[in-house]
Amino acid sequence: MGSLAANIKDRFKSFLLANKIRIGRTTEVARLKEFFRAVKPVWTNHDLIRVGGQRDGGYLVPDDLENIEICFSPGVSVIADFEQDLVSRGVKCFLADHSVEAPPFKHELIDFEKKYLGPVEDNVFMTLENWINRKAPNKTDFILQMDIDGGEYGVIFDTSLDTLRKFRILVIEFHGLGQLCDKLGFELINLTFTKLLRDFDVVHIHPNNCFPTIRYQGFEIPPLLEFTFLRKDRISNKQSAVTFPHPLDRKSVQANEDYPLPKCWYAVT
Repeated sequence: MGSLAANIKDRFKSFLLANKIRIGRTTEVARLKEFFRAVKPVWTNHDLIRVGGQRDGGYLVPDDLENIEICFSPGVSVIADFEQDLVSRGVKCFLADHSVEAPPFKHELIDFEKKYLGPVEDNVFMTLENWINRKAPNKTDFILQMDIDGGEYGVIFDTSLDTLRKFRILVIEFHGLGQLCDKLGFELINLTFTKLLRDFDVVHIHPNNCFPTIRYQGFEIPPLLEFTFLRKDRISNKQSAVTFPHPLDRKSVQANEDYPLPKCWYAVT
C-alpha cells in the first residue's frame, strides 16, 4: 500500500512539473516571524527625503547625502529621475544595463556601461566588486540604487562585506519575495538579508503596487518591495518605525490600487 501511495505521489509531482507547477515545503511561522523582526525599519537621527520623481523612479533615502560623490545604479529604465536628481546635487552616477543602448538622459556626470550586474565577469555581465574597482578604486561612501529584476540576490551573495561597507546608503528593489513562503526560497532570501544587516539597518520599506500581496499564515507579503538601508556607523540613535506609509511615499504604478506596507513587516510580535 505504501509503495502504491508513493507511486501515485511521484506521478502527481511529475504531472505538476510537466505543467510548470512545483510544490515545495512551506516555511515555518516561527522562521518568518524571526525574519520580519530582523528587517523591521527604524527611525534614525536622519529624516527621510524623497530623491527622484513623484512616481516610479523616486525613492526615500536618509537625509545624509552630504559628501557622497558617487552613485552606482545598475538597472536602467526609461525613467531615471533618481539619478537626474543626484546629478543635480553634483553626484556622479555610474549606470549599467545590457538591455538598453543608453540611459534616458545625457549629463557629464553620467557614465553608462552596456552590461548587466551579476556574480560573473564576461561579455554580458560584470560584478559589483570589479565595477567599483575600475570606476572608483580609491573612494568610499557611495550610494547604491539597484533594480535588476531578481539579480540582486546573486550580486549581494557575490560581493564581499568590505565592498558593501563602501556604501553609505543602499536602495534595493527586492523581487520574488513571495518565495519567503517556500522553505528553500526563504533560506536564500534570509541569507541575503542576514549579510546586509551585519552593517546596515533598514530605514524604509515601500511596497511596489505592481503586484497584489500574497497571504500566508496570517502574513501579507508584497512580491516586490523597495528597501532603503543606512550603514550603522551613520546612526547615532534609532527607534522602531511604526507609521506607514510615510508622507513622502507615492504609488509606483498609477493605474493600480495602492496598499500600505503590511503590519507584519514592522509590527510583528
